[in-house]
Amino acid sequence: MDARETLLDERQTLLDARETLLDERQTLLEVRDLTVEYATERGPLRAVDGLSFDLAEGEALGIIGESGSGKTSLALALMRLLPSNGDLAGGSMHLAGEHLGAMTDEQFRASVRWSRMAMVFQGAMHSLNPVIRVGDQVGERLRADGVGKREARARVSELLTRVGLSATTAERYPHELSGGMKQRVMIATALTHDPPLLILDEPTSALDVSIQAQIMNLLKELKAERRISMLFITHDLALASDICDRIAVVYAGEVRELGSAEDVLGAPADPYTQRLLAAIPSLHDPTPPEFLRGAPPDLHEAVAGCRFRPRCPLAYDACAAAPPYLEIAPGHWARCWRHVAGGMPTPPAAALPHAAARATDG
Repeated sequence: MDARETLLDERQTLLDARETLLDERQTLLEVRDLTVEYATERGPLRAVDGLSFDLAEGEALGIIGESGSGKTSLALALMRLLPSNGDLAGGSMHLAGEHLGAMTDEQFRASVRWSRMAMVFQGAMHSLNPVIRVGDQVGERLRADGVGKREARARVSELLTRVGLSATTAERYPHELSGGMKQRVMIATALTHDPPLLILDEPTSALDVSIQAQIMNLLKELKAERRISMLFITHDLALASDICDRIAVVYAGEVRELGSAEDVLGAPADPYTQRLLAAIPSLHDPTPPEFLRGAPPDLHEAVAGCRFRPRCPLAYDACAAAPPYLEIAPGHWARCWRHVAGGMPTPPAAALPHAAARATDG
């Protein structure tokens, strides 16, 4: 056996061990048929449509998709921070077996938000108050919970040190910090009560590559050392592959593909995932990237059939009907007619009137 085969065998052994560990973990977050709608001047807009997934203890799940796919709406719905025109129109959420929908806003604020589930928002420079010192902002929740000044100050110093900042950062104002330092402050704020679940909404989108790497290393350390579960929301597949155990690819408010990072990125089963990967330039492949043309559908209007159909190079008659969401391999799900038994199935004639008419004419 040569060195390459030995390395491949060792890698597979590690992957198998990780899958066994994930299987043994308890489910921390369970989301079923989550639906989010916004009231607009043009009528209701369904940003999240029947989205379901599980998140295990200590697991990182990537939520991948283009802008407008419903990623941030999902995060805000989980945190109960939807804007005034947003509404959780359906579905259920359970955290460690507890039904979050049964809680009043006061109960959720007191026992879940920030203490058991925290969020790092997109754009740290817009999330910090420019006229309040960093330490006061990080310790705000501690003071709201009645923690004394001395204890709060010590906790803030501990949190800043944990995320790689000097304790003296607490005395500085946000404008005195770099973008990477501000993002570390936001992560420290989210960790105030050591929540078991951290939601990260594009946590590195405004940072340069070197600072991105530092933030990603910090997140991987938190995940490994403290077994924090993470929902990692991003449009960057490379970042998702660096930290995520599993990846959910979303499009127009619904999950298109869900599986391990190796399955989704190494053997993508959904045409949308395939097009996203094809658009990434490669240093080792001379083939130029194939950019995804067109735009997602207008969610003000009901979408008939497969939502990716207008942009899909593999679309055919069957796609005029909504495809089923199928488990095509253990733990690997995809939403495409091509995975139905038979390869290229024909839906009932009632679902495809134009196809049925052609068949009759023939």
